[in-house]
Amino acid sequence: MRRFYPAATLNEWNDWRWQNRNRIRTAVELAAMIELTQDESDAIARHQGALPVGITPYYASLLDPSDATQGLRRTVVPVAAEYQVTYGEAEDPLGEDSHSPVPGLVHRYPDRVLLLVTNFCSVYCRYCTRARMVGAAGERSVRKADIELALEYIEQTPAIRDVLISGGDPLSLDDDRLDYILGRLRRIPHVEFVRIGSKQPVVQPMRITTALCRVLKRHHPLWMSLHFTHPEELTPEVAQACGRLADAGIPLGSQTVLLKGVNDDENVMKQLMQGLLKIRVKPYYLYQCDPISGSAHFRTPVTRGVELIRSLRGFTSGYAVPTFVIDAPNGGGKIPLAPDYVAGYEDRDLVLKSYDGNSYRYPDPGGCMPNHVETGL
Repeated sequence: MRRFYPAATLNEWNDWRWQNRNRIRTAVELAAMIELTQDESDAIARHQGALPVGITPYYASLLDPSDATQGLRRTVVPVAAEYQVTYGEAEDPLGEDSHSPVPGLVHRYPDRVLLLVTNFCSVYCRYCTRARMVGAAGERSVRKADIELALEYIEQTPAIRDVLISGGDPLSLDDDRLDYILGRLRRIPHVEFVRIGSKQPVVQPMRITTALCRVLKRHHPLWMSLHFTHPEELTPEVAQACGRLADAGIPLGSQTVLLKGVNDDENVMKQLMQGLLKIRVKPYYLYQCDPISGSAHFRTPVTRGVELIRSLRGFTSGYAVPTFVIDAPNGGGKIPLAPDYVAGYEDRDLVLKSYDGNSYRYPDPGGCMPNHVETGL
């Protein structure tokens, strides 16, 4: 990237604030770094409203300048297909707005809430579930008054024991702001568990400073869900960032979205999941891509996700196998899907199919009546 930022010093390049100030925001800026196709140029010119183009110089350095089909490039550079709304798609497919008792808070599950503290991301993923809101209103942060109202709601609702902080990207906030929010949550007696959802360690690993880790370490128990997409994201810089977080005592999990032409390949998925374990990140969820408006070009058939889990189970470490889920539309929550390894009952035995296709019998006399055969569970 030296040829694109010749005046930048190494200290500037490694400064997350410098990375934010120098994000690629326009087709002109992007065309200076990669060979834009006509489709990409037209899509950028057509854009209005939320989910603008936004790519940090660091993440742009991972993009293939001449191959528009590269997975990472497809996830951050708009194409015309974004403007084609197909069957079942919606601006808010998960029904978050209808489960929001106060601005910036989603209360879908009985004992946990989603706290949205910003609409800013350093890099905007083109398949974002919150495409309707991130980057909107000039990328202003969520109002402090709304955050306070959400915190008051949590305080007044004793059933809430788990808070997931998201946005936008909460790690895009400065250390003091993040420290304040975490501190307020920690002072609520019934909040047992706090999580942060972020892609900052992936798209802007220089954000994970020793100062930030000191702040985070003050608010244990704290967990973090990181958004990884492709093994090309597993750079030395990202490994160092994740190592700092892990050394601060923060358990790290990955939430990966299944994307057509990006990571819907057995070898790519295995490389990603195995690579995550090497940098101390546990593969947690593999998400079926949410049906947001204009997402058809990213969404695979659901059966593809099940096939990918089958390609991992038994063929790599169990720790490297995430749970494949659909976040059900209209607030239904996460529903796990898995290959069916149960063939049925024969006599008193449960008949199982292993990962290699062989059959095995498990003695399960309480599972059914003798001589009764079922085709599955």
